[in-house]
Amino acid sequence: MQLVTTIFIVALVLAFLLEFWLDQRQIKHVLANRKQVPGDFADRISLEEHQKAADYTVARTRFGSVNQVVGVLILLAWTLGGGIDALDQVWRSFAFNTIVTGVGVMLSVMLISGLIELPLSAYRTFYIEQRFGFNNSSFSLFITDTLKQTLLTLVIGVPILWVILWLMQHMGDMWWLYVWAVWMGFSLLMLWAYPAFIAPIFNKFAPLENSDLRTRIENLLKRCGFTSNGIFIMDGSKRSSHGNAYFTGLGKNKRIVFFDTLLNSLEPEETEAVLAHELGHFKHKHIQKRIFSMAIMTLIGLGILGYLMELESFYTGLGVSQASQYTALILFMMVVPLFSIYLQPVFSWLSRKHEFEADTFAAEQSNASRLIQALVKLYKENASTLTPDPLYSAFHDSHPPAPVRIAHLATSGN
Repeated sequence: MQLVTTIFIVALVLAFLLEFWLDQRQIKHVLANRKQVPGDFADRISLEEHQKAADYTVARTRFGSVNQVVGVLILLAWTLGGGIDALDQVWRSFAFNTIVTGVGVMLSVMLISGLIELPLSAYRTFYIEQRFGFNNSSFSLFITDTLKQTLLTLVIGVPILWVILWLMQHMGDMWWLYVWAVWMGFSLLMLWAYPAFIAPIFNKFAPLENSDLRTRIENLLKRCGFTSNGIFIMDGSKRSSHGNAYFTGLGKNKRIVFFDTLLNSLEPEETEAVLAHELGHFKHKHIQKRIFSMAIMTLIGLGILGYLMELESFYTGLGVSQASQYTALILFMMVVPLFSIYLQPVFSWLSRKHEFEADTFAAEQSNASRLIQALVKLYKENASTLTPDPLYSAFHDSHPPAPVRIAHLATSGN
């Protein structure tokens, strides 16, 4: 057995065992605390609501374990099972040029993987989400969304993959630097284009009409020095009863978006507090910091890929008989999560740090007690567990656990 194959198998087994162990910890911890609402929430959340959140969390975590098993099998099928190699040979038989062949192979891998995972996505939507009363999507809408996503993958994916493979083929030893620059430019373009051109393909966005709430929000924006291209309500309820709010876009194309489900459940003062939290991310430049982090990680990743693609054993050790730039890129994208999983606690910690900073900003610009009330409502309506396993949370949760976050806000409000 080749060294690359051995490293791959060991990394795959360790990553799977780590995820499975974390899942079991989460299930055990949530069930152990299912019978009693945490003291700080006893007068805000009923036992029935707490137990629904526990059951929902356990169901999703168990489903996540199944997803892990399926993911391992798919990865093995593509690599050591010869899936990528077989697909590569099929496309090579058409005698297209290298770039067309590479784009074809990469898109085929993405589309086939998506097709394989489609039943799991349907199960999550129409069984788990339906069982707990969150799913509002019809089967026809589910299929329509899938078709739209596939079409977008083709429309957006073909040009960017063509450019990347062209650069890898023609830019010599420094190709990775050119690819990095193009990829970062493309990512920024998508951030700018998403709210105005992509999101409306899936949802309807209507301007906020509530004059009192609009005035309250506009005053908040003025205090915070934030300018946007509008305040919109998104019809999130046509797919799910989960609520959320966010701002998106870059430059003058920034938008503030509220799910209709959120506005239906919150009072104006609570909505203002939630928005103040989102604006806290803007004031602390969290988006820019995340873009910078992504840029650094992407640059490092491309540098590593540049080294690996020169090694014949990288291909043969992972089930590919003929070396090429596009198969190297496919293999790298498939294998890198097995190693980057150990960085998850770092990124989760940074994300939670940003959430604390945004909460502090919201407490200063709005009302901490109102934000607490809004968060408690969101915990109830989204069936978010109040008692996650600390280690599982450290790996997977971008937001602080509910008791920790509420305690921090209570302190910020004093």
